[in-house]
Amino acid sequence: MKPLSIWLEASRPKTLIASISPALLGTVLAWKHGSFSPLIFLMTLLTGVAIQIGTNFANDYFDFLKGADTVDRKGPRRITQAGLVALPVMRKAIILAFTAAALFSAYLTFIGGPYISLLTILHIGLSLAYTAGPMPLAYFGLGDFFVLTCYGPIATLITYYLQTQEIPLQVGILGFCPGLVSTAILTANNLRDVNEDRRCRKKTLVVRFGETFGRVEYTFCLVAAYLIPCLYGHYLMPIMLLPAIVPIKALWTIQEKKLLNVPFAQTGKLLILSTVLLAVSIIYGF
Repeated sequence: MKPLSIWLEASRPKTLIASISPALLGTVLAWKHGSFSPLIFLMTLLTGVAIQIGTNFANDYFDFLKGADTVDRKGPRRITQAGLVALPVMRKAIILAFTAAALFSAYLTFIGGPYISLLTILHIGLSLAYTAGPMPLAYFGLGDFFVLTCYGPIATLITYYLQTQEIPLQVGILGFCPGLVSTAILTANNLRDVNEDRRCRKKTLVVRFGETFGRVEYTFCLVAAYLIPCLYGHYLMPIMLLPAIVPIKALWTIQEKKLLNVPFAQTGKLLILSTVLLAVSIIYGF
């Protein structure tokens, strides 16, 4: 395997829609209200994607150190655990990704003020703390809250603010749509890995409260994500409940954990589809 393909695998490109979705949503909402800068959108997008890639690298690194990633792993391969990249090299990659995010956000700080810089630093810090440090968020059941907020209303509001210099409540509430679907993706991941997480004392919500709780959480996240836009007249979104039935049914019926990779991947596709559908609904007003 060539080095470039190794790093592409480590960046987990199929997951990057989680950072792209709120940036696109916030920008479309700003455009609808008469404000749009292509450069601000590009820098916002690059900052978010760089932070998520850094987070993916950090999870790859720290989950291996903490024993969460082993030869029994059922999800996509982690390159540190597979021995494809040495630990010192992965550490440098983490630093490089977050440094790139900081550089991209420098222009955004110029546009939005020092608070943007502080929020970027906070986001990077929380991304590291997701699996690193003495109290990693993912190991104490706080990963769901992190994903829901940082890849939902916070990212959407920041994007909208950079375009308009305003922070309306409606944008924050609509921002829960991508955040909820991203949380559903995480929940599917945690349901698949519940046995390995339990062994290494990674106390996700599924480990803490059980698999039935995880299935309820997953179902609630998708249903809520597709009904919230109706509050603001975007009635196309409930259509997404139809394709959502497929992974929801799978999570409630599949017992073999490795087979949960299928609904996990399907949920990622739901986020792509719902992002496009919500953008179309906002643009055309229905």
